[in-house]
Amino acid sequence: MFTEADNVAPAMTAVLTAVLTEGPLSRVGLARRLGLSSAAVTKAARPLIEQGYLQELAATERSGPGAGRPASPLAIRADREFFVGVKITADELIGVVCDLGAQVRASAHRPLPYPDPEHVLTDLGHLVDDLLDGPGDYRARTRRLGLAVSGDVDRATGLVRYSPFLHWHDVPLLDLAEKITGLTVTVENDVKALTTAEHWFGEGVGAESFALVTVGTGIGCGLVVNGRIVSGSHGVAGEIGHIGVDVSGPVCHCGGRGCVEAIAGTHAIVGRARERSGRPDLSFDDAVALARGGDQRVGAVFAEAGNAIGCGIAAVANLVGPSRIVVSGEGLAAYDLFETHIRAGFERQAFGAATDCPLSIRPLPFEEWARGAATVSIQAFVAS
Repeated sequence: MFTEADNVAPAMTAVLTAVLTEGPLSRVGLARRLGLSSAAVTKAARPLIEQGYLQELAATERSGPGAGRPASPLAIRADREFFVGVKITADELIGVVCDLGAQVRASAHRPLPYPDPEHVLTDLGHLVDDLLDGPGDYRARTRRLGLAVSGDVDRATGLVRYSPFLHWHDVPLLDLAEKITGLTVTVENDVKALTTAEHWFGEGVGAESFALVTVGTGIGCGLVVNGRIVSGSHGVAGEIGHIGVDVSGPVCHCGGRGCVEAIAGTHAIVGRARERSGRPDLSFDDAVALARGGDQRVGAVFAEAGNAIGCGIAAVANLVGPSRIVVSGEGLAAYDLFETHIRAGFERQAFGAATDCPLSIRPLPFEEWARGAATVSIQAFVAS
């Protein structure tokens, strides 16, 4: 809630955020939504309209009972500014250009022959150039770049403290990327970036609490509590991939034993499927085909993985009590092999009414992760 004595800048941020994530909204609707007076909303909106970030639509509703003049809703001018988002994986860069409303306008992929920071930064610079100088002429209206990377990321400084799949330790990614691209850079953990996109523009819009669980090479979780992304004091809140669910289970790359990720991550599934099938060259797609073909040994690997994921999701539901849980990630290509076991593990471990928390399944391509990176950049712009 804002008071009239507050500086106009916080009110501008609140108005822009509300219209961006929930709009179009009338000034009366904004005042009601934000706890501001109509005059304060008008004052906050004026510079945003003058600078071209907001526009007034045709009058569609009256401002109140008996009011003589219909209200003119405020809406975002999406093409006022563009944002680049890039998801960094161990073998590929996935990039997008998004408008202010986080709609993808262009996308591109670039293979990564080498995952070391020097090569990644060089290829990142080429990818950004390709996106901004290609069709659309986005460079003139693009000032910001969001990067999403797996692992332990300090968003405040842009330092990648540890990325297990890239084998990075203490890489100052923000500083390096700004030098290469000349753009203002934000760096965020990839799961938190995807959660931010869902919070502002997806299933999490308007939700005070929800969780996003990702299934794939790693098992991740982003949390929103009281309308805000939870990072924790050390920036690693929500790491359900490293919740122990089997004290006698396999050793995880983090040093723990029986972690969800050590049982249900893609590499873990492939490793156990190779052992049980006796085929050392088995790929993940091969394992999926065998399980779907009725191979009970490989099918059991997916069943164990689903059970571990379900237990991890239940831990989130028990601890946080979200209103909904979204399950996503590239691993959902095999969701038919997981689903029954995820739900069984969840229902067995969730406490009381936590079992009523709905699980929403959303397979998302890597472009959506890049869009998450762009959304974090949009969020940083709005906050500025």
